[in-house]
Amino acid sequence: MYVYLQYFDLFKHYHEVLVILDQLMKFIFKNTLETCKEEIDFIRKQFDLKMPPTIEWTEEIVIVDFRDGAKWLQEAGYKQSEVEDLNTENERALGKIVKEKFHTDFYILDKFPGSIRPFYTMPDVDDARFSDSYDMFIRGEEICSGAQRIHDPEYLKERIVAKGINPDTLKDYIDVFRYGCPPHAGAGLGLERIVMLMLGIEDCRQCCLFPRTPERLTP
Repeated sequence: MYVYLQYFDLFKHYHEVLVILDQLMKFIFKNTLETCKEEIDFIRKQFDLKMPPTIEWTEEIVIVDFRDGAKWLQEAGYKQSEVEDLNTENERALGKIVKEKFHTDFYILDKFPGSIRPFYTMPDVDDARFSDSYDMFIRGEEICSGAQRIHDPEYLKERIVAKGINPDTLKDYIDVFRYGCPPHAGAGLGLERIVMLMLGIEDCRQCCLFPRTPERLTP
C-alpha cells in the first residue's frame, strides 16, 4: 500500500505551483511536530531513533537551479554533469551543501535536464536542454517530483516523436488537449517518504501499512 498525494493547478508561471507546494510542506512540518509530539515520542522509542525529532526550514522558499546544484557539487569534488541526473550519493551531498548555504533541510531543485524527464514535460523557454520540472528534497532525499506539462497538442506530438515514441500509440492522450487545456503544473508526493525523512526512520517500509516489493506481494 502506497499513500500518494497528487496536486495540479493552473497558473501564469509554474513557480506559483512551487510556492503552494512549499507552503503545504511547511504546514505539514509545523503542525505534525507541534500536534503529534506524543505519537512521535512513541515512534522514536519503538525504532530507537537517534536523529532529533525536528526538521529545519526557512520561511522563505528555497529554489535551487539544477545547473547551480551541479556546479556546487563539482566545486565540492563530486563528479556531476549539468545535463545528467543526480545519483543517490550526489543527492545527499547536495542536501548537505544546501543546508550549509541556506540553513534548511527542505528545498526545491528546479530546471532538471529535459533528457531525463518524460515527453510531456515543458522545456525551458530559454534553454531547451533543461525543463520546467522540479523535485523537492528533505535532507538530500527526494519526496516529490513534478513539472509543468505541455498543453499544446501539436507541440506535445513533436515531443513524443523526439523521444522516439510512436504518437499513434498515444492518440487518445494527445486528443484530450485538442479540446483546450490551460497551462498547468503539479507534483506527486510520497507521504511515507515524508514521514520517514521527517522522523529519521531508516526504511520507508516501516512507514507503510502494507509494504510491497517486487519480491513480496503478501501478506
